[in-house]
Amino acid sequence: MKLFAANVGSTDRVLRIAVGLGALCLTQWGPATPWGYLGLVPIITGLAGACPLYSLLGFSTCPLKNAPTH
Repeated sequence: MKLFAANVGSTDRVLRIAVGLGALCLTQWGPATPWGYLGLVPIITGLAGACPLYSLLGFSTCPLKNAPTH
């Protein structure tokens, strides 16, 4: 049983992971601030393919799997 349905598309996932890794790098280089650990959030949601905020807002970047054909 999945807690959240997949609602993060492939492009969104790649961007989330890239931004998360960039933010995580801030913990070691640059200003070396612990705020960079917030980069874990987009990394986790990108790897999981599900975003709790998207679920709350009813938003999805996933393509429709069973779209009707006309």
